[in-house]
Amino acid sequence: MKAVFLDALTLGNDVDLAPVERITGGLVKYDATSSEEVAERIRGFDTVLVNKVRLEREHIESCPELKTIAVVATGLDNIDQEAAREHGVRVLNVANYGRSTVAQHTMALMLALATRLLDYHRDVQAGRWAESDMFCLMNHPIMELEGRTLGILGYGDLGQGVAERAKAFGMNILLGARPGQPAGEKDGYPRVPLDELLPRVDVLSLHCLLTDETRNIIGTRELRMMKPEALLINTSRGGLVNEAALAEALREGVIGGAGFDVLTEEPPRRGNPLLADDIPNLIITPHSAWASREARQRIVDITARNLGKIS
Repeated sequence: MKAVFLDALTLGNDVDLAPVERITGGLVKYDATSSEEVAERIRGFDTVLVNKVRLEREHIESCPELKTIAVVATGLDNIDQEAAREHGVRVLNVANYGRSTVAQHTMALMLALATRLLDYHRDVQAGRWAESDMFCLMNHPIMELEGRTLGILGYGDLGQGVAERAKAFGMNILLGARPGQPAGEKDGYPRVPLDELLPRVDVLSLHCLLTDETRNIIGTRELRMMKPEALLINTSRGGLVNEAALAEALREGVIGGAGFDVLTEEPPRRGNPLLADDIPNLIITPHSAWASREARQRIVDITARNLGKIS
């Protein structure tokens, strides 16, 4: 197996790539690869590892030796899968590596919004507590999660991890049926159509993949169906939510707050409606929910196992 990793630095410099190196018999590594460099760098290799580098049809067709593309992530939207199928190239990905870290991050966003953690922190830094006539500040309303209803849209491994943790907080769990998905029950949790889910939840957490059916699944109409104090969490994919609609909804008080770890463009070099500085009760983190060292090492180990099955 002759293998090259085009963007190894996306897994950080603190993980051990030895499991993949052993399976492949060696590994050529690049920290990063531009689109202009892809064709040259994959030439002569039968196995290509990527995280976010795009492999287009022209790249696949320019490398007749190519047999396997190993994506060190779950999503495959950066791979021309049709071209891969046509040329007999296997496309492997990594599933179920980030349950703990993503669920933890989701709960962190939920808790920070519910307790108005950042608002109170900023108040303390600005000297408002020191100037207060009372022993405490209560100028931001706090939501108790116990007894509240959490809606989960996308009940795979990550959604299940969030449900487990939310249940420990005493929350009631409802699942949302994605387009084309039947209502019913899963793990004792009711699954209801999205239009029925939205008015009932105090927190909505998104954990579905980005597809043609789920793109902008939450827009102006859906946001206006939610409670005015409801929170929206997205640690899944940018593009599931219409970001301009969300920015306006938060400004107008249509919903109570939002916590996002993902945006439609990453990094957001051309700006983003959610990066404006006048949006209340919004927390944006830089696609870091997945990135515990344990989870990144898990990606390496699973990739090595995937490659070992075909070697």
